[in-house]
Amino acid sequence: MPSIPLRLQEAVRALAAGGVVACPTEAVWGLSCDPDNPDAVERLLALKQRPVSKGVILVASSTDQVAALLEGLSEAQRSKLALSWPGPTTWLIPHRGLVPPWIHGGRDSVAVRVTAHPAMAALCTAWNGPLVSTSANRTGCQAPRSAFQVQRYFGAELDALVPGAVGGAARPSVIRDLLTDQIIRT
Repeated sequence: MPSIPLRLQEAVRALAAGGVVACPTEAVWGLSCDPDNPDAVERLLALKQRPVSKGVILVASSTDQVAALLEGLSEAQRSKLALSWPGPTTWLIPHRGLVPPWIHGGRDSVAVRVTAHPAMAALCTAWNGPLVSTSANRTGCQAPRSAFQVQRYFGAELDALVPGAVGGAARPSVIRDLLTDQIIRT
């Protein structure tokens, strides 16, 4: 990984080893891990004190990284996604058994976002795939907008921290259901 910055290389190594890393996103700092590693996801959820039944978001740097999930969608559905990605909109998309239950939380859909945030996009690009992304706070606590807050919450419990600042969004990503257009979170 010689062409990417050292801190990003450290984060990718931590992810590959099953670690949990913090990274700025569009509105708040997030925690990320390898979505295919059940132990990493379990550790991330334990840090957050979040039940697996809530599911987590998969964030990617491009639609290519989530192409398998987009297969079978209608042109109208793909157009909806294209109008909001990359950007701060998370869509609930039918997963058709392509993602493990520790990601979708036992639901028929999975939350997916293609990020426009440079640090998160760089991490997904360096990882070469989507990552779990969930706010970097314990359940019930305020979502952090600074690296200092992330350090206060988790300190040495994190395996890496990707440098950067959150984007300009005032709130975490909107979550919408692709099939119904229902807004789940504003």
